[in-house]
Amino acid sequence: MQNISEQDLVMLRRAIALSHSARESGNRPFGAVLANPSGQILAEAENTQITDHDCTGHAETNLLRQMDKSLSLEALEQCTLYASTEPCPMCAGAVFWSGVGRLMYALSSDRLYKTQGESPYQLPLSAEEVLKHGKRPVEVIGPVLEEEALEAFSDFF
Repeated sequence: MQNISEQDLVMLRRAIALSHSARESGNRPFGAVLANPSGQILAEAENTQITDHDCTGHAETNLLRQMDKSLSLEALEQCTLYASTEPCPMCAGAVFWSGVGRLMYALSSDRLYKTQGESPYQLPLSAEEVLKHGKRPVEVIGPVLEEEALEAFSDFF
């Protein structure tokens, strides 16, 4: 079993709450939280693709754009990015380039795609697959709390 703490579950549930907030704002239901090892939230964001008219406005990229730029690479390597849904390849790449050392997600992209049904806007490449090609290790944990995360997509598709 993967190493999942109570703090991890709290942070994932916060990311899931942000996904509901994104949906209430008229966006796709995705949320993300960045926390240090002591559980301090350093940044959080939700998807803004629709309201910002920005195809890169995913929760993870929004979070990484607004995180504290003074954080050192050493500090970021100790941080965890919590995502309500498995990051897409673009976001997984952003996690890699940011220096974040750990990624945990609630809903798998496979489960999301099965729920959504066929769409031309699917890029079925797992975050773990993207990140394993990097020369810097990023720990990937998920899915965790998949049923809770799926609730944000109820009646969405």
